[in-house]
Amino acid sequence: MMATTESVRPVLRTRRPLRHLAHATALVFALSAALAASAPALAATPDETKLLESLRKAHPGTQFSEVSRTDVDGIYEVWMSGNVAYVAATNPRFFIFGRLFDTQSMRDVTGPRIAQRNADQGGQLQSQSVSTAPVSIDQLPLADAIKTVRGNGQRKVAVFSDPNCIYCKQLEPELAGVDNVTVYTFLVPFQGEARPISIWCAADRERAWRQWMLQADASQLQPNANCEHPVMRNLELARRLGVQGTPTLFWADGTRTDGYVGRSVLETKLTEAARVASAKPAAAAGKRP
Repeated sequence: MMATTESVRPVLRTRRPLRHLAHATALVFALSAALAASAPALAATPDETKLLESLRKAHPGTQFSEVSRTDVDGIYEVWMSGNVAYVAATNPRFFIFGRLFDTQSMRDVTGPRIAQRNADQGGQLQSQSVSTAPVSIDQLPLADAIKTVRGNGQRKVAVFSDPNCIYCKQLEPELAGVDNVTVYTFLVPFQGEARPISIWCAADRERAWRQWMLQADASQLQPNANCEHPVMRNLELARRLGVQGTPTLFWADGTRTDGYVGRSVLETKLTEAARVASAKPAAAAGKRP
């Protein structure tokens, strides 16, 4: 039996309205999304506003952007230049860095919030030349970094670090235990610029950095210093490279690692990255006619 155009026509007549309906539905969803995106955020409550003002007054060097209630009575979520902490309104002297986890629903409360912030930031930065491509250490402005050499210094790593970052302070003892390495530390003011500047402006910035990060010794820092410093240039560099948190490590082979890593990982990555980096010129030379 062969189908004819007559038998097909009714089917075509029924599909056309459905296609128009699908287009109309898609349009409704698009308009709804646009309206939702353009809708103003919920206004901060008086207690959130009060805490935000208190934090800005107590820590003028830190850029606090948002304070919001959590499901835990008296505990607030605080955002500082891409970093999140939790603060008790009754004693905002202490910051809790880490994840808030609901054991009843077995739900990570912090994770989705970080993902949403990163997505929002990614959308804003999309047109601002942000790159996550491999970056050679030699392409970085190394004069804007604190240089630390141990042993023969043959292996290299560049670290974007914040002296106020708890994970950076956990990383430094691990780096200090690695030999035959050159570490370039780019100070970034994700949690305020006062301390990075006071470290850079110290008479011996490498010593000031080491003593602060390893021993919490601020004796070498230069508070209220007014020297020429690269702190804001480093912040712009971090933005262009897509660095959204500290520590972020760039290896000799152009790859990167976000966050804290232990000494065994450092040793493995340093050795492997150095091997790959040294093989690249040889491979390129082999391709020449």
